[in-house]
Amino acid sequence: MGYVLRGGDLKNDHRASSMPSSHSKLLTLPTILTLARVASIPFLVATFYMDGWQGTAVTTCIFTAAAITDWLDGYIARKMKLKSSFGAFLDPVADKLMVAATLILLCTRPLKVAALAQAPWLLIIPSITIIGREITMSALREWAASQGSKVLEAVAVNNLGKWKTATQMTALTILLATRDCSHGGPAILAGSGVFLLYIAAGLAIWSFVVYMRKMWKVLLSYSR
Repeated sequence: MGYVLRGGDLKNDHRASSMPSSHSKLLTLPTILTLARVASIPFLVATFYMDGWQGTAVTTCIFTAAAITDWLDGYIARKMKLKSSFGAFLDPVADKLMVAATLILLCTRPLKVAALAQAPWLLIIPSITIIGREITMSALREWAASQGSKVLEAVAVNNLGKWKTATQMTALTILLATRDCSHGGPAILAGSGVFLLYIAAGLAIWSFVVYMRKMWKVLLSYSR
């Protein structure tokens, strides 16, 4: 009986010692950076509605920092071999939340640029396209995960999706930085931001079509 008790104690000690390890794997440095990105969204919203150039500068800095950590957390996870299933789940969620929040914010306040103020719908069209695509792709990937590895591989992130992300991040940074400007130079810069946002929306549609075609081919191969 004494041996059994000691064996049980050893098991309990092993479980206790493994708990910190599981927590450390859950809260890796890349995951902490991703959580910080999510936590910064309320500050992004609050500073967006601040008047003056200070609010514009702080909002732009928050978004730029979030965009940098979006690349940095993935780089650190690969370089230091700190990949985790929780981080893989949380990273795209954080990206979508930040992008959707920024797009909605920009749509609530028309650009204060003389050349663009007369067409407030300019930002609404690509915003709806990008947000709609992200929601659809999230649902599609969740469904693909239940259908097997081949279907899931068909909707894995490709280079087209990465170009879309880079383009939309650049566009949103420009639009946040120039939203309160009314001079000729910034007006041209704001126009380039709108142009890049439409390119990002086009890439979003294009990449979605590519994903659907690849997935459709896999499904057809199953039916044969």
